[in-house]
Amino acid sequence: MDRPDKVGRVQILNVHLKKSRLGTDVDPQAIAALTPGFTGADLANLVNEATLLATRRNADAVSMHDFTAAIERIIAGLEKRNRLLNPREREIVAYHEMGHALVAMALPGVDPVHKVSIIPRGMGALGYTIQRPTEDRFLMTREELENKMAVLLGGRAAEWLVFAHLSTGAADDLTKVTDIARAMVTRYGMSKRLGHLALEREPNSFLGNEAMLGLKPQHDYAESTATAIDEEVQELVQAAFQRSLALLEARRGLLERSARQLLQQETLDGEALRALGAAMADQPLPPAT
Repeated sequence: MDRPDKVGRVQILNVHLKKSRLGTDVDPQAIAALTPGFTGADLANLVNEATLLATRRNADAVSMHDFTAAIERIIAGLEKRNRLLNPREREIVAYHEMGHALVAMALPGVDPVHKVSIIPRGMGALGYTIQRPTEDRFLMTREELENKMAVLLGGRAAEWLVFAHLSTGAADDLTKVTDIARAMVTRYGMSKRLGHLALEREPNSFLGNEAMLGLKPQHDYAESTATAIDEEVQELVQAAFQRSLALLEARRGLLERSARQLLQQETLDGEALRALGAAMADQPLPPAT
């Protein structure tokens, strides 16, 4: 079954919310808007998690704040406050996360930034930037994918701009951005050089996982095309990195101020992010390449 749309999520939430005592501020429509991509099981887990959070704070009812906190726990994992970073690492993580946030807040059509934190979460995240879609999306244009790649590389660009070095903190970002770039070239026909071609197909459902069977993947293109694909992917990723770098260079002062604020407060959301958005509103964007 497909994942439910917003209307479906509201209906599923209404079933599970009957089991909990809710505060007057709880709005199923608002919760559904914050949970695109959630399955029915995810939504059931969300209600249970929010109820547990309310119980732990001895509340009489589950509030919207409990649902917001539960969504963050599901998306980003549990907080790991016992994972202590040294001052240098905290500083790098703060600039990294603000790099993501500032690039996301500057580019059009990008999911709004909801929260930025340098509190470690999950198995390996030393900090996190949470973006929340404002609506369900089923299509993305080339420009939107390029903006998404720029946001993913914003943390790495900030590290390079401020410290003139690269760290291992961007490993997951690099995996995601490479996957997007390769899909643009091989699946979506968005390569200027290779044109309107689908160069990769879905895995063979009969054979299953070819790698597990020890089979080499079959390509419908020559080695010269494979080389061109690699070159196109590299160019897309490099262009996204340079765009992020140029954007942050033009906002270096704001990057410095917001990173220091994040170091002091550990988490920025709400009013702090709105103030950052207002500070960036009138600044021009670097051109997309």
